[in-house]
Amino acid sequence: EVQLVESGGGLVQPGGSLRLSCAASGFTFSHAVMRWVRQAPGKELEWVASIGARNEYRDYGRFVEGRFTISRDDAKNMLYLQLNSLKTEDTAMYYCSNSPTYSPRGQGTQVTVSS
Repeated sequence: EVQLVESGGGLVQPGGSLRLSCAASGFTFSHAVMRWVRQAPGKELEWVASIGARNEYRDYGRFVEGRFTISRDDAKNMLYLQLNSLKTEDTAMYYCSNSPTYSPRGQGTQVTVSS
């Protein structure tokens, strides 16, 4: 059974930083393309970033504009998302997923950017 557990969210001021983590189990993590997606209140799921197996590639949504970095540690079955220069519009629930349909995904971790 696929299990994905996100953590690391919180309340941060505009311009601040957070590091999100995703603990994965129940599948061969090192072989998987992993993704971060987010959902703001009243909006649809939005793709944030993807990382290929063995770090073959990293892709980001256009809104990222160099502010976020996706990474992985295959030895620990962990996925990360470093969020820098956060904006109020980055406020959302952030999820990790091993699926192109974003299902399954974890319970999410809330990022709130507010002064």
